[in-house]
Amino acid sequence: MHTHEYERLRGVLAEADEPLTAREILTLLDEREGIDSPHRVATVLGRWAERGEVEVITKRPYRYRLNN
Repeated sequence: MHTHEYERLRGVLAEADEPLTAREILTLLDEREGIDSPHRVATVLGRWAERGEVEVITKRPYRYRLNN
């Protein structure tokens, strides 16, 4: 799995006070991070949610937060 992408997204989520949408996460990423769409954010975080690392809150729009 794309660990380097996850680590970048994880950093944003770790600093957040509340769950964030994929678009909010993308906005907070540095442009140089190489992740260029909310869909990519959701794909990476969805995969890590399957491993129990991330919680997906499925109210529309989906929101993401780190599991403790």
